[in-house]
Amino acid sequence: MRRSAENKLRVVAVRIDPVIEQRLRVLAEATGRKQSFFMQRMIEEGIDAMEQIWLSPETLTKVRNGDLPELLAAHNTTSDLFDLDATDASS
Repeated sequence: MRRSAENKLRVVAVRIDPVIEQRLRVLAEATGRKQSFFMQRMIEEGIDAMEQIWLSPETLTKVRNGDLPELLAAHNTTSDLFDLDATDASS
């Protein structure tokens, strides 16, 4: 299936503990899959639980209904994935 601009996958950069990265690498090498395959699966299978823990019931309902234009508009700008925030700068 060819991806259009609307359904194109996005790149997200994350920092992870070296031990976790090593476990991910071993998993990928042992199965012949890419690390990104497993990261995508972990995100897809874990985001529902994270939303339930971290979002208010009202916001969760909006997210599940696809009704968040005000939040999406605020985050639809192109940003530098490697900007450090104040908490990262102290590490």
